[in-house]
Amino acid sequence: MKYKSTRGGVAGLRFSDALLMGLASDGGLLVPETIPDVTAELDAWRRCSFVELAQHIIGLFVDDIDTTTLNELIVEAYATFEHPEVVGWRTLDNVTVVELFHGPTLAFKDVALQLLGRLFQHVLVARNQRLNILGATSGDTGGAAIAGVRGQDNVDIFILYPQGRVSPLQELQMTTVADRNVHCIAVNGTFDDCQRLMKETFSDLDYKERYQLGAVNSVNWARVLAQIVYYGYASLKTPVPAQFSVPTGNFGNVFAAYLAQKMGFPIDRLIVATNDNDILARFFETGEYALGPVHQTLSPAMDIQVASNFERFLYYHFEQDSQRLNAFMSDFAATGRASLGAAPQTELFAAVAINQTQTLAAMRRIKNQFAYVLDPHTAIGVAAAQQTCAAEEPIMCIATAHPAKFPEAVKEATDIAPTHPSLDALAGLPQRKSNLDADLAAVKAFVAEAILA
Repeated sequence: MKYKSTRGGVAGLRFSDALLMGLASDGGLLVPETIPDVTAELDAWRRCSFVELAQHIIGLFVDDIDTTTLNELIVEAYATFEHPEVVGWRTLDNVTVVELFHGPTLAFKDVALQLLGRLFQHVLVARNQRLNILGATSGDTGGAAIAGVRGQDNVDIFILYPQGRVSPLQELQMTTVADRNVHCIAVNGTFDDCQRLMKETFSDLDYKERYQLGAVNSVNWARVLAQIVYYGYASLKTPVPAQFSVPTGNFGNVFAAYLAQKMGFPIDRLIVATNDNDILARFFETGEYALGPVHQTLSPAMDIQVASNFERFLYYHFEQDSQRLNAFMSDFAATGRASLGAAPQTELFAAVAINQTQTLAAMRRIKNQFAYVLDPHTAIGVAAAQQTCAAEEPIMCIATAHPAKFPEAVKEATDIAPTHPSLDALAGLPQRKSNLDADLAAVKAFVAEAILA
């Protein structure tokens, strides 16, 4: 399997090269040159455990790490999860909640980042290289990425996050990590500022090469690859083609579901569930991708206007026409808006924006009716599912985080203050972080100084 860029300037990469490159050197995102068809395997795969299915799926996309080693890395990654099947399940009438928060940082990002850290370590040791990871987080990616690489000798990690716009517990999961290879940077701005700073740093190819930068955000193909697994796994657990409601910020999570469907997994519909930051909902309704103000909400991981993974979807929507994609992205970069001219004609996707009142109401209703507590992101997915589907229509909602990560929002909705031992243990620990303005030169200088120290 080889990899290419959505923008047409990179092709023929092996998996390990794509892993370390992260963001493509032409500014695009890496995608596989072909998408395998697995329809002939589905009946046999229905009997697989999550780990076994991960080995089958990931092995299709990785041909430069020997199978035995790759399978061992996958086993090691998911041995860190509390749930024996990695994912948990809870049925609430017609909605089945797919719990992806049983990993070390209680967020769905662990499913990919526990594996990604091990892949980095294996490839870097094999090549006698080191890597300096630069990432941006709206909340959960930072903690999960740090957990995946903390303490590694050949990796340093720099995480940009918006000061005051992640939950206090999300910040503690990052800033209380004492390992010397971890650098947390609180940016005076929004997540979109953090993401822009990351991408602009990567676009300086001389700087990227000089300081051996790699990506851990969902711009890294390996993140998306690992996420395909849980959509395939969940879709094989249902007697009818699956529908998924996905709380969506950066589009990487729901894009993995899109790829699973293209591979042949039985998936009929994907609901893109957004909060008040509704750029994606507006796109699927009108065909216009247009910036709006970033609203600070109870679901901070979704407080995003520029969805970095959306480019991958557009690439396939444009039938892999890089020239058309480049024109669309250039328009967006120049003006803050770009348009298809009409709503995209797709039966697979629907999109719903859920406001804060609806989010709190969903949390309250599910707690009262089922004695089950949702975090505010998952509540958006549940509310979107119930708004979109008939009462008897089965649908699966992706649960992205443990409710204990957002105790203030849960308390407001349900009068319950959820806890978790791993989060309780963070109280009182010393924190390490640096504060920077949303300035590219300042970020590049900070990273360079820390690397050379």
